[in-house]
Amino acid sequence: MRVALMIPCYIDTFYPRVGIATLELLERLNVDVVYPAEQTCCGQPMANSGCYNEARATEEHFLHVFREYDYIVTPSGSCTHHIRNKFTAVPDSPDRRRVSANTYDLVEFLHDILQVREFPWASFEHKIALHTSCSAIRGLKMASMSERVHDLKFSKPKALLQGVRGIEFADFERVDECCGFGGTFSVTEEGVAAKMGYDKIRFMSNAGARFIVSSDMSCLMHLEGCAGRVKQEATFLHIAEILNGVTI
Repeated sequence: MRVALMIPCYIDTFYPRVGIATLELLERLNVDVVYPAEQTCCGQPMANSGCYNEARATEEHFLHVFREYDYIVTPSGSCTHHIRNKFTAVPDSPDRRRVSANTYDLVEFLHDILQVREFPWASFEHKIALHTSCSAIRGLKMASMSERVHDLKFSKPKALLQGVRGIEFADFERVDECCGFGGTFSVTEEGVAAKMGYDKIRFMSNAGARFIVSSDMSCLMHLEGCAGRVKQEATFLHIAEILNGVTI
């Protein structure tokens, strides 16, 4: 099994610790990981803004870099959702279909492919608020949707975190509501995005959580900025960091 690690550009630039934690975690689980050094962006920001012509060269480069691997794993639900379901700036081809089908969010890869449920090296004796992004919930089906009231309730991120000793989950309001980031939405609709972030931070804080955890660092980036503006103290961690045994 040849697994390529894809690190999103914003993680590479602002949160390299998350990329390192992802690599270390996969290696702990005896996965043979390759990091293709020539990788760049997957094209999501341009495609989300409707700039398909501008995204084409980026997507073509992505195909060239990753087409030979059995799996492509990335610590980002939004990037995975784009590659799997919206990778249309580049023309259809067997390579495009293969890359889209073989790209997995880290949580999906651990939960569905490796089927890991225990992380014996990890201990986190704190109360966390678990945020699952819109892309992860409604694009990748990584957790149940509150609007589908008759569906079975589940959460793949929570199922993984339950394998960490000492962890406690905060039960907060409107758990699957958008945090307001939405990629370029938070740029074009700054006021709305900020208010949504403030609401989310308040719900989590009221539930007693001082650690906010997600499989999408882009959401955490937005929420951390919102928390700073309202002077709400919190620590923001990617799920890979906790599963890899981060100490606080």
